[in-house]
This record gives sequence, C-alpha cells and structure tokens, in this order.
Amino acid sequence: MEDLAKKWLGKPWVREADPDLTKDLGNGWVECDLCWRRCKLPPNTYGVCGVRANINGKLYTLVYGYVTAANLDPIEKKPLMHFHPGAKVFSISTAGCNFFCKFCQNWEISQSRREQIYGKYLEPERVVQLALDLGADGISYTYNEPTIFFEFMYDVAKIAKKHGLFNTMVTNGYITPEAIRKLGNYMDAVTVDFKGNANKEFYRRFMGVPDPEPIFESLKVMKEVGWFIEITDLVVPKYGDKLEDAERLIKRVKELLGPETPMHFLRFHPDYLMRDVPPTPVETLEKHVELAKKLGMHYAYIGNVPGHPYEHTYCPKCGELVVERYGFYIVAWKLTDDFRCPKCGFKLNFKGKFHGLTAEWYP
Repeated sequence: MEDLAKKWLGKPWVREADPDLTKDLGNGWVECDLCWRRCKLPPNTYGVCGVRANINGKLYTLVYGYVTAANLDPIEKKPLMHFHPGAKVFSISTAGCNFFCKFCQNWEISQSRREQIYGKYLEPERVVQLALDLGADGISYTYNEPTIFFEFMYDVAKIAKKHGLFNTMVTNGYITPEAIRKLGNYMDAVTVDFKGNANKEFYRRFMGVPDPEPIFESLKVMKEVGWFIEITDLVVPKYGDKLEDAERLIKRVKELLGPETPMHFLRFHPDYLMRDVPPTPVETLEKHVELAKKLGMHYAYIGNVPGHPYEHTYCPKCGELVVERYGFYIVAWKLTDDFRCPKCGFKLNFKGKFHGLTAEWYP
C-alpha cells in the first residue's frame, strides 16, 4: 500500500482539511462533509474527488493553492448574466472533481487525481493581488468543481472581500448545506450547473453520480444565505434532452428560487469520452427556452450559440429588448441605472451594477 504521508506531507499545497467539515469516526477513519458523497475514509485512502485524503487519521486537502488555471474572464462567461453585468472576474481552479462527467470540457484538470495532481502554488494573498493588478471586479472559482478546494476558496474569498472584490462560484451544486453556510457571507453569486435536464439515469450513466436530488436541497440553502443564483442546464442530444425532464427541472427551479431566476440552456459540444455525440441542435435549445417562458420563467437563455436572439434579455412585462449580447459580451445596454425597463419601468432582476459594454460591435 502506498504511504500517503511520505508522498504528500511537507508540500505547501497539502493542508489539514477544515475541521468544521470533517468528522472523526474513530479507529483512524474520517468523514469528509464537503459534498453530498460524504466519503468515509479509512487511513491511507483518497476521497472520490481524488484530491482529499486520510493521512494518519486526519483529513487533508492536496490542492490548497495548487492552481491549474488563472484567467481574466467576462462574468457573462460563467454564465452570470444578471450579476454585475459587464464585470471582469479573475477565474481560478485546481485539479480534481467529485463528478466523473464523460463530456467534461475541462477534463484535463477535473479528472486529474491522485498521482496526476498538478498546478502552480499560489498563496491566497497572491491570488487577490493578481486580481487587483489585472483590474478585476471580482474572483470566480470555476473550471473544475470549487467544492473540492473549499479551504483555499474560503481563504481567498475572505481576503477578496476586504479589498472590495466580490466572489462568485460555478458549481455542480453537490456542496453540502454545512459547507454553504460556512462560506455564507463571503460568497456573493453562484452558477449551479445541471446536466441532461437533471435526469437521474443520465447522472448515473454519464457522470458517476447516484442522484441529482441533493442539489435541490443545496439550492434551498444557497437562497437562504442570500447568494444570487443563476441556473444552467447542459442539454445533451439523445441522452439528456427530453422536454418532460426539462419541464420537471424548470418547475422545481421556479418553485424553489422563483420565476425571476435566470436559466441558461447550454449547447453540448463533443469532448472527452463523448466525442461521438453531435452538438445539440439549435432548435432543441429553442424548445427548452420557449418551454421555460411558457412555464412562467422571466429570463431564459441559450448558451454556446453566439448571435442567437435568445442570448439577449427582454423585459418580462412588455417584451422590450433591453440587453443585447454576442457570446460572452454585452453589445448594447438600455436599462436604467436601477435596472428598470426604459419603456414600461419594470424592474428587472439584476444585482450589483452595470460595469459597461464589453464589446461595441457585432462580428
């Protein structure tokens, strides 16, 4: 058996896990309470995510500050269309994930586990300073699942707040209520990514997840602590594109979060282990958006189809085109400073402030 203490201890990115999210089960066993898998680990073993391990009866994170990607992105890329529109976010990730999505577009980092862990070590203060130097308005924890690098995210988020930066997270939603509450006031907005219209069999077959149901419990807590929430749904041809599944998902989002919650239906692109599946037909995405609007959702978008009319924001009351976009960029803005429709005065569900146009042209 591999000696994990010899392999990992002493590296600056290996730290003891948050004690508030760890249970001592006795006899050297520990439980990780970061995600709904709640891995129960005997000594000298890894969690499902592959980047947390029981070493000598204590739980450790193996990716604290071990950054795999760092980029300045438009916030619309997350996608957060209604939170600080036009803002720039410094986006960071580590290796590892608690899901095994066969279609992952960031599989090089998300599926890097155990002996494949890699990155560049950055202290939390350094991440915040880089964000400030680049002129970022906030920091986004993204690309891989941020739940699995919780301790690093938590420390960065606290420092970011002190410097006037907001924090956002792009997550699969499998984070536990206790982890959400601990992150609490340090997180401002979150994109929760559903896949395959939240079909249970899709999650089992293509993602290695027993049931998406816990995600809805987490959404309740995210709303309770006051995070601004947007929802995405990756629509996968043949395997995860049934409208009856989409209807159930839309109705649950509406019930839990309200009709003003932005929903994004994303186009699938072949990647990783599903390169034989074609991109989602645009008409399939259009049907999803039209269904969401029929069911009473105020804001429904198509993602990954630059130039489509369903990228834009329309006033839910009068139908006026109020925000025009091309891909991740805002090309026209017509809302008032307090996010009201210039035609009828309806206040749209935006939060923060408008940071300006990110593009002034159509390709």
